[in-house]
Amino acid sequence: MSEQAEQDTAGRVTATRAARRAIAALCAAHGGPVMFVQSGGCCDGSDPMCFPGGELTLGDGDMLVGVVDGCTFHMDAQQYEAFGRPSYVLDVEEGTPGGFSLAAGDGLHFVTRVKAPRNQTS
Repeated sequence: MSEQAEQDTAGRVTATRAARRAIAALCAAHGGPVMFVQSGGCCDGSDPMCFPGGELTLGDGDMLVGVVDGCTFHMDAQQYEAFGRPSYVLDVEEGTPGGFSLAAGDGLHFVTRVKAPRNQTS
């Protein structure tokens, strides 16, 4: 993906208050920002994976979708395009995280929801 296309998508992630509290706690516990990588929906479902910042090496096909409180959110560029370039809301729910993801708190994991476009009517 071109640098301009990546700049056009940066900022397409927001977070709930609960997610922001979890992010702040993780940043404090790990001494710096964490990073999120949106799963492709296979083995661990479609929950985002959370890692200490820089712990996961991103591939050439991964792109920056947004930044929440200094923490980056990445996704496979082709998948992002196939999904129609959505905006995401990062939140937390009860349950344990999948794979090697950091927990969002005691008994909590991060989830993403697609944010409805502003011009969409009910």
